[in-house]
Amino acid sequence: MAMERELLKSARQKPCTLIYPFEKLPPTKGLRGKHIYDAGKCIGCGLCARVCPAFAIELIGGQGPKCEGLKVYLGRCLFCQQCEEVCPTGAIKLTQEYEMAVLSQDGCVIVFERKPPEKPQEKPPEKPPEKPTEKHTEKKE
Repeated sequence: MAMERELLKSARQKPCTLIYPFEKLPPTKGLRGKHIYDAGKCIGCGLCARVCPAFAIELIGGQGPKCEGLKVYLGRCLFCQQCEEVCPTGAIKLTQEYEMAVLSQDGCVIVFERKPPEKPQEKPPEKPPEKPTEKHTEKKE
């Protein structure tokens, strides 16, 4: 008898869940999801990799001007947002994108490429303009 009452009660109500992936709730404020990287702002300091507790960020090519980008291992990442907080230029941020399912381990690695800043080409020192020399010619008579 109690079971019938519960069935009738639940038949009149809306379902509690959504039909995912066709119906989605908007992400909550403050959700920490997939990383984005602005290569133009990055100075290659390596603070993001140094502060990451899960060692999920790796600098490609070294620190400073040699830095060619970042590798972010999403399988290791705790999404703690410390990399974003410590970045002095705001080059790395966490978005609200939370759908990151992949079929292979290779899909768990995001490679962000960055061109190292070009060194200004040194111009050869300019020679001061030569003053025209006057040639004295003596007339022979």
